[in-house]
Amino acid sequence: MPPKPKKVPMRMCVACREMKPKRDLLRVVVPAASGSNEAEYDPRGKTSGRGAYICRSEECLKKAAKTRALERALDCVLPERTLLALTKEAAERASE
Repeated sequence: MPPKPKKVPMRMCVACREMKPKRDLLRVVVPAASGSNEAEYDPRGKTSGRGAYICRSEECLKKAAKTRALERALDCVLPERTLLALTKEAAERASE
């Protein structure tokens, strides 16, 4: 009997609302342990807390910033440094 194929975890981008594989998205999280109300970029995708996902495309990042989609999804404040980290990571992934 052949082995079962592994399921690919799917997540929805908060900007474009498309379902994509989890590894193709960037994760933003409000850490549970910090006690603060600020979101931060989670490069490993393992930080505990409330998370939201966004595409690696520049268009989705701009749309999320304009509509405050990440802030609404996480019910928190999105600092400028987090948005810069997401933009930098998206640019690095696009150049690969």
